[in-house]
Amino acid sequence: MPKATEHSLRIETPPGDVNLVHELLAAVWENSPEVPIEERYRFETALIELASNVIKHATSSNGVSCVVRVQSTKGQLVAELRDTADPGDVQLVGRVMPDDLAESGRGIPLSQALVDELEYSQDDGYNLWRITRRFAS
Repeated sequence: MPKATEHSLRIETPPGDVNLVHELLAAVWENSPEVPIEERYRFETALIELASNVIKHATSSNGVSCVVRVQSTKGQLVAELRDTADPGDVQLVGRVMPDDLAESGRGIPLSQALVDELEYSQDDGYNLWRITRRFAS
């Protein structure tokens, strides 16, 4: 039975680089070969969308620090992002995909469609994001 694996990284913005998240996930997949390829694509796309939002849109007078942690266990992938950006006005319930001509606003609805759970909260000066994807193993 595969054991749980956990990987993490810190992103500082500016400059911020979503390629670091791709590299983190490459390490996760290397250590979790049992995760089906379709599940990898779904999870990776959702996580990249969230990390991109933090890198592009999060603001703070001192720059933003974001810790990304990914855990792979039997039948489940979980990612947590914890950032120091100013608190956002985030609405998860009732989010819909914007129309075809919209230039932004797709990240959260797309992430929600790709994972089983997407959660957002604020705690002690941090924005906390958590996505979970369950799959048959």
